Amino acid sequence: MKLLLILSLSASSVFASKFDIDTYSTSLSFAQVKDVLATQESSGSWCFGTSVRHNDQGWEHYADGWEVMDLEGNRLGYRQLAHPHVNEQPFTRSQCNIEIPSKITKVIVRAKCNKHGFGGKSFLVDLKPI
Repeated sequence: MKLLLILSLSASSVFASKFDIDTYSTSLSFAQVKDVLATQESSGSWCFGTSVRHNDQGWEHYADGWEVMDLEGNRLGYRQLAHPHVNEQPFTRSQCNIEIPSKITKVIVRAKCNKHGFGGKSFLVDLKPI
């Protein structure tokens, strides 16, 4: 009985560590990832062109970054956004030279804002190596 309980707790913590892509806010107060183009460079690293939509209101509230994660939620890359895009929505910014282990075939891209952090729609990307 004790062994069953230990195995049960161990399995629960393993499954709980996976990132939940299906729970998010649709409010534009949270940064929403609208599209992602991932291309592998000749060096083997990856370049991500990510389109983000957010109700940027100026420096006090704007989308300030996006990240690439594996399916367990480990960060593989990050793109800082240096200023508000009040009159440019959605907008696309790229980040290259992101190293992704070859065994990883899918990643998640999610965006954040400087007021609410993460919480908007993420994007699941199937990686297609060259």
